[in-house]
Amino acid sequence: MKALHFGAGNIGRGFIGLLLSQSGYEIVFSDVNESLVQTIQQRGSYTVTIADENGKQIPVEGVNAIDGRDPAAVAEAVASADMVTTAVGVNILKHIAPGIAAGLKLRMERGAAPLHVIACENAIGASTQLKEHVMGHLSLEEQQKAASFAAFPDSAVDRIVPLQHHEDPLAVTVEPFYEWVINRSQMFSGSQEIQGVHYVDDLIPYIERKLFTVNTGHCSAAYAGYRKGYATIQEAMKDEEVAGLVTGALQETGSMLVRAYGFDAAEHENYIRTIMDRFRNPYLSDEVVRVGRSPIRKLSPDDRLVRPALRAWEQGGSFEHLTEVMALALKFDFAEDPEAVKLQSLIADQGARQAFAEVSGLDPDHTLTEKVLKAYNRQ
Repeated sequence: MKALHFGAGNIGRGFIGLLLSQSGYEIVFSDVNESLVQTIQQRGSYTVTIADENGKQIPVEGVNAIDGRDPAAVAEAVASADMVTTAVGVNILKHIAPGIAAGLKLRMERGAAPLHVIACENAIGASTQLKEHVMGHLSLEEQQKAASFAAFPDSAVDRIVPLQHHEDPLAVTVEPFYEWVINRSQMFSGSQEIQGVHYVDDLIPYIERKLFTVNTGHCSAAYAGYRKGYATIQEAMKDEEVAGLVTGALQETGSMLVRAYGFDAAEHENYIRTIMDRFRNPYLSDEVVRVGRSPIRKLSPDDRLVRPALRAWEQGGSFEHLTEVMALALKFDFAEDPEAVKLQSLIADQGARQAFAEVSGLDPDHTLTEKVLKAYNRQ
C-alpha cells in the first residue's frame, strides 16, 4: 500500500508518517522544501525518538518524496496512492487542492479504486474544507463522479511535536502520547484501518475536546509564560501561578464540554490531568514563542479561546480564566511573529477594545469583551 502525505515537516514525519508506516504503508511525502525533499529521496528513511525516560528510537523506512511545486508529480502521486493525508496547516490546504484535483482526474480516467483524503490539521472540519477547495477545481460533472470514489473524512489529531534541534535534518522527537480520531461515517465501507487510529461516528465532540483542552491549555501556558519571561512551556508550568491559570481555563472548557456533549465528568477530569502532565514533560523543550505564535488566529471566533468562552457564557458557566488568557494573548508582542506584530499594530491604531472585537468577531460591548479589557488593563 502507498500513502501520499502532504507536508514532510516534524508532524508529518513524527506523527502521521510514523503511524502510516506502522500500518504497512510506503510513504511518499510532498513538500516545497527542496532540501528536505532531496534528503528524503537520498536516504529513504528517518528515525523518530520518543521523548520519555527510555528515549526509544523508531526507524521509518521505505519513504520517498516529491517536490510539491511539480504539478505533474503531485497529480501522479495522488493518482497512484491508496491513501492521501495532509499536515500542512489549514491555511495551506487551498494551495495543495489543485494537485489533488488533478490527481483525482487521473484516477477517473484510469478507473482507480476509492480513495480517502484526510486532512490532519488543527481545525474543525479540515478535510471538509479541503474537499471544498478540491471540488472548486473540478467541473460539475467531475464533482459528481468524484463523489463516488473520493471521500474526505474529517479527523482530529493530537501530538506535541516541539521545535527540533538535531544535526540530522530528518530526525524528529515526539511526545509518547498521541491521538488520531477519524470520522468513520464519512468513509467508504470496508476500508483498511490505520493502526493506532480511533474511529468514531460523530467526530465533533472529540475535535472540540482536543481543541478546547490541549490547544486551549497549551496557548494558555504560552501566553502566561511569555508574559513572565519564560522560554519554554516546561519552565512556565513550574510556576504555580501559570499552572493555576491553565488549570482554571481547562476547568472552564471542561465544564462547557461536559454540558454540551455529555462527557463523563470524572473521565474528563482525568483527561485534563493527563494534558497537564504532558505540558510538564521534562523530556520535551517546547518554546513559548512557538506555541503562542499566530495570536490573531488563536483569538478568532471559532478557535481555542473565544469559542469555548462564548459557549460557556451562553451556558451560564464560568469563563474568567479564559478571559485572562485572551488578555495575555493581546499582549503577546513577539517581534518575529507576523501576526503578533499585526495585532500590536491594531492595538496601537484602534485601542485594545476595538482590536479584540475585530479579531474575535465579538461586539465591542459584549460581556466577554468587557471582561477581556478589564483583565488587559490589570495585567
